[in-house]
Amino acid sequence: IEYSGSFFPVIAMVFFLRSFLYEPYPIPYRSMVPTLLVGDLILVNKFTYGIRLPIVNKLIIEMNHPHRGDVMVFKYPKDPSLDYIKRVVGVPGDKIIYKNKHLSVNGKELSYRSLPDYLDEERLVYFKQYMENLTGVEHKIAMIDQVPPIILPQVMDFPHKEMCAYNYDGFSCTVPPGNYFMMGDNRDNSEDSRYWGFVPDENIVGKAFFVWMNLHSFPSN
Repeated sequence: IEYSGSFFPVIAMVFFLRSFLYEPYPIPYRSMVPTLLVGDLILVNKFTYGIRLPIVNKLIIEMNHPHRGDVMVFKYPKDPSLDYIKRVVGVPGDKIIYKNKHLSVNGKELSYRSLPDYLDEERLVYFKQYMENLTGVEHKIAMIDQVPPIILPQVMDFPHKEMCAYNYDGFSCTVPPGNYFMMGDNRDNSEDSRYWGFVPDENIVGKAFFVWMNLHSFPSN
C-alpha cells in the first residue's frame, strides 16, 4: 500500500496536466494533410481558449477565443464522445462562401499560391497543393481536381442549417453566435462543417500547437 501510495502524486499531476493544460492527441485520419499526417502525435493547449472542467467540458474561466487559421480540437457535434481536429475557417458573424473550391470570408476571396504536387506516400496518390492565405494565416491545403466542392447527398441536418445555402458549385454559410465553421486542410478528403454543421463553443477542447512525433516513423521490429 505504501509503495502504491507513492504513485498518487504522479497520477494527480498527470491528471491535472491532461485536464487543464496540455494533452497529446494522435492523428488517425488524412483530413488535415499536408499540415498533419496520419500517425502524428500532437500536443493540444487546453487553456488557450479558457479553463474548462474535465469530463463535462464546462467553461469556468474565459480567456481567448478561437481565431481564423487556428488548428483546433473539438468534440464532434454529432457524437461528443469523439474528438475531431480541423482548421477554424469562420468565427461568429462571418459569412463563408466556398465556390469552385475557393474560399471567401466576409466578401473577400482568399489568395492561393500553387505549390508542387503532394505525394501521399502511403497511398501513392498525388494531390494538388496550394498555399492558402486565410486572412493573414498562411497554410498548405491539398485538393483533388476530380472531386466536387461538396457532395450534396452527404450533407446532414444540423442546428442553424438555415444559415447555409448549398448548390453544386459549393455553399455559403453565416456563422451564428457562439459557433465556429471548421474545414480540413485536405479539402477533398475531409468530413467537416460543410457536411455536419457548426461547432458550438461548449464543444471546444483546445488549440493544437506542436507536433511531438510521428508514431509511424518508428520501426516495427
